[in-house]
Amino acid sequence: MEETTCTCCHKTKERSQEEYKSLQNRLNRIEGQVRGIRNMLEKDAYCPDILVQVAAAGAALNSFSKELLANHIRTCVANDIRSGKDETIDELVATIQKLMR
Repeated sequence: MEETTCTCCHKTKERSQEEYKSLQNRLNRIEGQVRGIRNMLEKDAYCPDILVQVAAAGAALNSFSKELLANHIRTCVANDIRSGKDETIDELVATIQKLMR
């Protein structure tokens, strides 16, 4: 779980197979929910029924974000703070502020 920086200034993160699989499974379910919403729209489903599914997809995306953020804090942020890279705290605060919009 090492964070590296390439010459183009984009950070990357090596994820454990378990973390990757968990996040991928969540995205697959979300993708299925969105396809289901499209299908409901194509079949002229009742608006409130579609809206309930949209809310469920939104909640699933929020859960994905929470899991990803928790993993980020436990790995990247913790490692950077231990290494004395306090600027990571500012990056984390900015990220959380964006998520709370």
